[in-house]
Amino acid sequence: MSVAPEQGVPAEATASPPAVIVVGSLHYDIMVDAPDRPRKGETIAGRSWVTKFGGKGGNQAVAARRQGVPTATVGAVGDDSFGPALIAGLDRGRVDRTNVVVVSGIGSGMSVAIFDDDGDYGAVIVSGANLAIVPSNASAELLSRAKVLVLQNEIPEVVNEAVAHHARDLGVTTILNAAPARPFTTSLPDLVDILIVNAIEAEMLGGGAVSSLETAAGAAQRLAARFKSVVVTAGGDGVSSFDRSGRAFKLPGMKVAVVSTHGAGDTFVGTLAARMAVGDLFEAALSIANREAAKLVSTPEGKRQA
Repeated sequence: MSVAPEQGVPAEATASPPAVIVVGSLHYDIMVDAPDRPRKGETIAGRSWVTKFGGKGGNQAVAARRQGVPTATVGAVGDDSFGPALIAGLDRGRVDRTNVVVVSGIGSGMSVAIFDDDGDYGAVIVSGANLAIVPSNASAELLSRAKVLVLQNEIPEVVNEAVAHHARDLGVTTILNAAPARPFTTSLPDLVDILIVNAIEAEMLGGGAVSSLETAAGAAQRLAARFKSVVVTAGGDGVSSFDRSGRAFKLPGMKVAVVSTHGAGDTFVGTLAARMAVGDLFEAALSIANREAAKLVSTPEGKRQA
């Protein structure tokens, strides 16, 4: 296995130092349109399938850049046919990918997502090259220029921990989107400034069941015993936040016609990071992130920006 830096970063992506650094996954998504998601042992005939640039790291970086905020991503792709497609996705999103490496002998990350008639989905990811990311890919020089660092759980936790340590020493705000949820085995919770989770992840991390805006608020408060500040997204019900100072905020969901929920969480996280990086007040940043996520779920996949 060998690692090489990816070359040819678009000039417009590097014109300004990145205010948001996203360290995370890049996935080549295969999306299947079907009437329902299969149960165990069941086969369902789908209607169509398409491919798409994805991965939480990639999606969140593109969402942050869409706010007009210079954004860089730290990640890895394999030396297969999926790798160039993922690089092209970052280029279309005008994300600085100087710190994306190409790993030989390992396939790129990928996922298969099945969407049903209600606009919901289930997915399986294969991490591939994302597991080859090392902390040194996010250099101190890169982090020192940033305002906000974004992490997720689609890369090894030890990498997140090491990068978050560097960010804390440099005074960079760290956001962790703990998705998919998993038990913590390092000191990462102590290094995170803002935890963002959805209803399922909040419950899996010990926040209790989330079925409404009120229960989301309760989950955020319980999780704040472990994290400085917590944001719990409750789908169409809205967003709740709570921090250790006792500050609480609840934002009702926006009423939209749901076409597909795929990518809504990543749009929320990336937008919030971008708005915080430019100095928006936290509640205002949450409101803009909520609006952008609502806009996404009401937009057909084919009309969404790359």
